[in-house]
Amino acid sequence: GVVKNIENSNKIYMGTTVISGKGMAIIKETGMRTEMGKIAKMLDEIKQEKSPLKEKLNYLGKILVIICLVICAVVTLLGILRGENKYEMFLLGVSLSVAAIPEGLPAIVTVSLAIGVSRMLKRNALVRKLPAVETLGCTSFICSDKTGTLTENNMKVIKLYTENKTYNINDENIVNKDLIKNIFFYCSDCSFNKNKNKIEDLVIGEPTEKALILAFINKASDIKNYKIKNIVYEIPFDSIRKMMSVVIKENNKYIIYSKGAPDKLIKKCKYYLNNGIPVLLTDEIRKKIIINIDDLSKDALRCIAAAYKEESTLIKNKVEENLIFVSIAGMIDPPRKEVKDAVIECKLAHITPVMITGDYINTAYAIGREIGICKNKDQCIEGEAIDKLNDKKLSEIVHKIKIYARVTPKHKLRIIEALKNENEIVAMTGDGVNDAPAIKESDIGISMGISGTDVTKEASSMILLDDNFATIISAVKEGRIIYDNIRKFIRYLLSCNLGEVLTMLLASLLYLKIPLLPIQILFVNLATDGLPALALGLDPGDNSIMSDKPRKKNANIFADGLAAKIVIRGCLIGICSILAFLTSMYYDYNIDACRTITLATLVLSQLFHVFECRSLKKSIFDINPFTNLYLLGAVAISVFMLISVIYIPFFEILFHTVYLDFSKWLIVMFFSGSIFLINSIYLKIRK
Repeated sequence: GVVKNIENSNKIYMGTTVISGKGMAIIKETGMRTEMGKIAKMLDEIKQEKSPLKEKLNYLGKILVIICLVICAVVTLLGILRGENKYEMFLLGVSLSVAAIPEGLPAIVTVSLAIGVSRMLKRNALVRKLPAVETLGCTSFICSDKTGTLTENNMKVIKLYTENKTYNINDENIVNKDLIKNIFFYCSDCSFNKNKNKIEDLVIGEPTEKALILAFINKASDIKNYKIKNIVYEIPFDSIRKMMSVVIKENNKYIIYSKGAPDKLIKKCKYYLNNGIPVLLTDEIRKKIIINIDDLSKDALRCIAAAYKEESTLIKNKVEENLIFVSIAGMIDPPRKEVKDAVIECKLAHITPVMITGDYINTAYAIGREIGICKNKDQCIEGEAIDKLNDKKLSEIVHKIKIYARVTPKHKLRIIEALKNENEIVAMTGDGVNDAPAIKESDIGISMGISGTDVTKEASSMILLDDNFATIISAVKEGRIIYDNIRKFIRYLLSCNLGEVLTMLLASLLYLKIPLLPIQILFVNLATDGLPALALGLDPGDNSIMSDKPRKKNANIFADGLAAKIVIRGCLIGICSILAFLTSMYYDYNIDACRTITLATLVLSQLFHVFECRSLKKSIFDINPFTNLYLLGAVAISVFMLISVIYIPFFEILFHTVYLDFSKWLIVMFFSGSIFLINSIYLKIRK
């Protein structure tokens, strides 16, 4: 951290984090007039980097433009060479170029991502950085904090251990109860709103500290009548020491109250209370206390220790020495009900959930075992053990360890780095300022919307508005669906555009008459490329999407045979359209009828294909068409447009089409539907 010296300038800036001590300040500037506001203004001027997906699509677009322009030039030149009108062939080439290049692809990708982000928001996941949407689908490890994310963050003290005996919090005969109450009341950053009537509303503060105070409150008057005496000195809590102390002055003597992590505080204790009298803390008694702490932890109780001492003089550098051990408070923070199912879904999706917590190892293990993160204690490790491992050794064990306990922010950073060294895609949750480095280092930094600090939120890619682990799994699922949908409409658009180009190319190579006029080519582009492709971007996704392995972060967008499917289907669409044209000529239909049949065949074959694009694995018989009503609506509109240009006289003249009778529609349906039907039957049989 950076130490701020304000004695000379007497100024602190917005965004400065106070990690120890207390103070008061007068606000001089707000908003954009603050130093942070000036920085924010500069940030607005920085250009946003393109996401990896957009980079891939831009590269794809450039390649497609070159290929399409070459093919269109070939079609145009071949037409001119065989004596076609140069002007008409030029128009044909331009029209074919417009139809062949998927100009709607960037817009559809953007809309799909935006809709996906909107759906994530409805599931309480606020995406701050768009590339996180893509990366979510690659996630292989989720490193989650325990308190508030895996648990309810609703702390309640249920047991007190003191003088070698464990009491239920409601027992009336708890010894040293007033002393324990004083320790937890004074060693607290909670504030009190004495105007409220509900006990829960009277105390304002962090859940753990709030629970330690509420444990000793039976009615509102217990707080309203309680008086905090003058505090003369305080050593605040920090994540390294894991304890805090407060000094008060009473009857010309100093009383020191301390609370903290049991393993840290007990090392500071020289005595313990026995029948209310301080007695030397022997190794034997110390072991008994540790055993009782372990027993409480095994019941998934979070343990906080309490100690005190009295001194005639105050020596500040010895405040936390020779303390008298008083008590252990055992509090429960039950797991969220939905987390167990989320962990199961996580594992089915080949994602490893990991708990990283500052809690005692037994408490973490008890919760982790209950929700299914780990099976045995061999999968747990403490921060002190991590300190003894070099980076290479840590990288060797990260796949085995499921729970990291008693960790510091430095440990979190090392864990993330070790996982990334093993080529894992890591999502990391956090709420405190100290979590920010690990969150920024992770592939997907996730901050808590309720308990998270502004610094952590700024460092994160996504914010959990409900601080819930299950929300992460929902976001990962949504991320996979979004990427899968992008592949779907890429498959659809490229197959269809390839079919259109090949239809014209094959006609030129076979020295046939022009099968489609320029305006008809543009109509095909209008009817098939827009709404159906956009509707694919709204597809709810396969139910089995969370059973797939996470894809690699830099995986080719045409992976898993997508390129082959595009090429094969595009060729079949082109071949069938030309066969429909040849069949029409065979029956001596006039050229306008032949072109109308070819137009209808090309459009319908693409509309049939859009339903196939909903899944790479399933046949059309295994997909419920009513799970994407947007697609049904889009196809219905495209069919209506096709019928309109064939049967409405005004459009017949405009698009050079003719009325099609039943026999002509048989040709259209045979060539447009045969590939679709044969492919679906093949996939069904193979499955």
